[in-house]
Amino acid sequence: MPLNNEKPSSTSSVEDQGSDVDCSRDSFNSDFSSKHCTPSSSPPKSLTLDEVMDSARDIFNLKISHEIVMNPSFHMDMSSRPQNRLFEVVRDNMHKAFWDMLKEELSDDPPKYQFAIKLLEEIREILLSFLNPGANRMRTQIMEVLDMDLIRQQADNNAVDIQGLASFIINTMGKLCAPVREEEIKKLRESTDNIVILLKEIFRVIDLMRVDHINFSIELIRPFLQKYSVEYEREKFQKILEKTPTALNHTTAWIQAAKEELSSATVPTDTNHGVGKTAMLSPFQLLNTAFLHILRWDYSKNPIPETLVTDETRLQEIQWQLNQCQAVNEVMLIVYNTVGEPIQGLASLSDRLKRMISVLLNGMHKPDFKFDESLEVISAQICCELNKSLTDRSYPALTPEVQTMLTGQICSISQKDNPIRTLVEDRVQQYFSVLLSDSNPLAKLEQVPAGLTPIKAELGLIARKFISLVNYNRTIYGPFYAGIIKKLLFSNGPSDESLPRDRAQDSACQD
Repeated sequence: MPLNNEKPSSTSSVEDQGSDVDCSRDSFNSDFSSKHCTPSSSPPKSLTLDEVMDSARDIFNLKISHEIVMNPSFHMDMSSRPQNRLFEVVRDNMHKAFWDMLKEELSDDPPKYQFAIKLLEEIREILLSFLNPGANRMRTQIMEVLDMDLIRQQADNNAVDIQGLASFIINTMGKLCAPVREEEIKKLRESTDNIVILLKEIFRVIDLMRVDHINFSIELIRPFLQKYSVEYEREKFQKILEKTPTALNHTTAWIQAAKEELSSATVPTDTNHGVGKTAMLSPFQLLNTAFLHILRWDYSKNPIPETLVTDETRLQEIQWQLNQCQAVNEVMLIVYNTVGEPIQGLASLSDRLKRMISVLLNGMHKPDFKFDESLEVISAQICCELNKSLTDRSYPALTPEVQTMLTGQICSISQKDNPIRTLVEDRVQQYFSVLLSDSNPLAKLEQVPAGLTPIKAELGLIARKFISLVNYNRTIYGPFYAGIIKKLLFSNGPSDESLPRDRAQDSACQD
């Protein structure tokens, strides 16, 4: 028997994230930021358990609403098991214990009905939750047949018609279920199992109906959330911040790290007396640098900024895809620089090599992935493919010395300070930096820096998803970022009107 607080797990895709959301960037001069969106400067207060639970519920609601907006295929799915093995074992044991005790009670002579009544009462509440507000006739019928006071009196007199109540429940489920569940209802009607097994099956199908009901509700509210998502998510986060004043600590540290990087790299401006003066950082430059850090974020060591929690899974997958693309590009650069002219201009060979490398690097983000061994396999496969291509076109095959050199260079990209790896990673960062700073980034998706041509198509797809997420995030949390940046850049606390603005960044984001 499912626990009262148990919720079905969610299943979501990462495709087309935020691509259908119309958003425009809020100015850092927003009135909203000057009124309510900056963290409280008062000392942190001790939170009660109720306040912690309220904040947890707000965060859960924020994540769900964000997922509904960003992922058109988001739905609830009972087939997804919780990843927490301990929770799963405890839950299954509790369910088994309940059904065993129900069987024991109904097998007594005379039967006992304590657990059966609890089950019937929960089924009644679930059936009532399926009804529309105007379904008064069916509501009355359910309340009359599943009258718990009457059933308790019947139990005291050993007069409960469990089979009759089960038949009524099945018929009611048939009237309320989605068409996809009609076959399940038919099996329940035709069941010849004992009453305990029948009740267990009824509860299983009701759980499926609950998921259907939730998914139907999601489809109903999706248009509303898409229309008011920015205001809704901003308001929800503000409530979380009011209950938990430390809810922007990680976000502040994230932006502070970007400021320190820019400050150390900023060239001092000239002054009359030869004394250097650091140029003022632009708020948008600071925030763009912070977002670039997310592409290299170490999720195992650093908690993600609170304002990015709702997109953590999407951002991780973007990072995984980007790292794999970079590795593919590094190998391709080494191959073409080593072999040179005999394989230049052969699109089919380039595509085969790229596909092969990508397949062998699948899952490289996983802790148990053996990167060095995979690079050795890739080297061997590439040498075979190159030799076949060369000999088919009357070129000599690669000499053992060249193959050894090629293998060594490919395997060396596992080292973080490898020059080819550093070059590719820096140019990818340069590519994303240009896109984040441009008022029309989608027009420049195909303008990749030199040396990244082998992954041009893949890089464009990754960048489109990343820019969409960033722009939507800035629209929601811009006022919160403004408050943080104002404190970091202006120790004297100037008015909002004095904050520098980048006019190019005020344009609406394009899908």
